[in-house]
Amino acid sequence: MPEGHTVHRSARDLRPLVGAPVAVSSPQGRFADGAAEVDGARLDAVEAWGKHLMIAVADRRIHVHLGMRGKWLPRPVAAEPLPQARLRIAGEGAAWELVAPVTCELLSPAAADALVGALGPDPLRPDADRDRALAAIAGSHAPLGALLLDQAVVAGVGNVFRAEALHLVGLHPRRPGRSVEPPVLERLWEVLGDMMRRAVDDGRIVTVDVPDRLAVPEEEARRVYKQERCRDCGAPVTVAQVGGRTSYHCPVEQPER
Repeated sequence: MPEGHTVHRSARDLRPLVGAPVAVSSPQGRFADGAAEVDGARLDAVEAWGKHLMIAVADRRIHVHLGMRGKWLPRPVAAEPLPQARLRIAGEGAAWELVAPVTCELLSPAAADALVGALGPDPLRPDADRDRALAAIAGSHAPLGALLLDQAVVAGVGNVFRAEALHLVGLHPRRPGRSVEPPVLERLWEVLGDMMRRAVDDGRIVTVDVPDRLAVPEEEARRVYKQERCRDCGAPVTVAQVGGRTSYHCPVEQPER
């Protein structure tokens, strides 16, 4: 599933369309009514919160969640739309088409605010309330691996960032949130933010230290996620279920305690 960095990168890509009228359509037809309601209106803002994208057009919000397979594709303005595109947004010099999202819907501002209000702080947003997220983790008996995937606790973190951030800080994914010292939780938040910001710039998640992050093969780009051995110490990576998802950790550098 695309993680928060993908959505923030999409928001960045779409922002050049802000401030001008846009042509909005649904070549596939499944968003035809919503597209017709905002077609030709000015695009006022594009914001990402965790894994959710909100596009403000004509006092409405186009809400997009990519799910497992969704993606935004850049398209020539004059090109024939892709027939599978759920949504097409085109300005004077650029067009983007959305394919295979789990959600593409038109919301009122109040409904959009309610959705965003239910999310936890997003490490990629400058207005993120770090203390709120850390308090939620520190006050919970739940394992860290489950808390980081809970979008009401921290928005935008998925399975890759969970595994790699916990590894870098040396925390076992089954360790209860309330057992972690405040300075360590603060370090975890910093690591998540750094990893996610770097992934926005790179367009992919690379956590190993290499001279050229964009050149490293995908199967070698992470320290423990989907690795047979920890790329730092060489210990066999432990694979387990935590928080309903497959978890990866190093038993040497992330001891259970």
